[in-house]
Amino acid sequence: MARTKRSRRSYGAGEWGRNRVRVFPDPKTGLFQVEWRENGRRLTRSLGHRDWIRAKKQADEFAAGFASPDLNGKAEAEPEPLTLGTLFDIYGEEVTPTKHGRSQYHDRAAMRMFLSFLGPNRDPTTLSQRDWDRFIRERRAGSVGPSGKPVSDRMVEKDLKFLIAVLNWAVRSKDERGRPLLEANPLRGLRAPKQKNPARIVLAEEEYQALLRVSGQVGWRFHVALVLAHETGHRIGAIRKLRWADIDCEGGIIRWRAENEKTGYEHRTPVSPQALAALDQAREGGPSTKGILVLPSPQDPLRCVSSCQARGWWQKAERLAGLEPKRGRGWHSLRRKFASDLMDQPLKVLCELGGWKEAKTVLQCYQRTEPDSYLFVPVLLTGFDEPVPAV
Repeated sequence: MARTKRSRRSYGAGEWGRNRVRVFPDPKTGLFQVEWRENGRRLTRSLGHRDWIRAKKQADEFAAGFASPDLNGKAEAEPEPLTLGTLFDIYGEEVTPTKHGRSQYHDRAAMRMFLSFLGPNRDPTTLSQRDWDRFIRERRAGSVGPSGKPVSDRMVEKDLKFLIAVLNWAVRSKDERGRPLLEANPLRGLRAPKQKNPARIVLAEEEYQALLRVSGQVGWRFHVALVLAHETGHRIGAIRKLRWADIDCEGGIIRWRAENEKTGYEHRTPVSPQALAALDQAREGGPSTKGILVLPSPQDPLRCVSSCQARGWWQKAERLAGLEPKRGRGWHSLRRKFASDLMDQPLKVLCELGGWKEAKTVLQCYQRTEPDSYLFVPVLLTGFDEPVPAV
């Protein structure tokens, strides 16, 4: 598991060898520290707060001789008002690193977007319905956001959920004096737009067979990933990170690690004969001396195949198979196919096989029925020959 690097920013004031002072955040607490030399010894004190602008000002005062090394009195001064930029800095250092890679990426992108839209010096307590509605309008139109293109209501909802999560976290969190960062969430109770009729494509059996026929032309990695996604119903992100230590070929069991699952749910599932055959092909095609990962990257055998590579292989396979590109038909459409193909299984068993924690998710988002699968029972209606009494 890759280690997340914390912020390394620091600020120096004064001259080297004379009155040099440096401030930097403590990697454990996030509180700013001040560092200076006295009689050849390096000394450090805590400033007792996380305000970056205030910390730099204290460093300047310390270097100029306006403040003493004992800064406890300064720490007791009234803190600067909390700004949206400071709140995002604290959240980004304490909460974002605990999330999965894709969630971390979205957190940082959303922070940049909201800071650009609302301003880094904005007081969070002044956020209102007007800011909420204005963001929805401009985000939908593409005026806000990294791509500059219009986005769906689902993306708008995801961004607003992040903002609400940050504000709720600030209400529950306290500063070094035991006071909450925010007294209340100013946007509490506001409704985010919901995506109507989201495109949840289920890969058809004919489409899967067409992709399977050309999978060898794309490469053995794509073939193995395609078969495993079809036979296990798991996300491509978890399949990409499989290790040989997770697979018991003799017992026919795959272990899905919690850190590789979106829901953090560790579980074990049986392996079908088709999946075992694909894994045998992976053993033959993989590097002989670096056989740690089932699907190693072509560039670096110690790293797994990237999501971009997997997406590119899928698009190439669609072209080779003569399938017209369709939005929503990708790796996740195989997960929906898995849930729909096994509708005859008990729901609890299906959740265990596919790694779903809640059955409601399967019913609402994954299972789809074909029109010809409905069973129509004729109903015999009698009594129509008799006249209907007048009212």
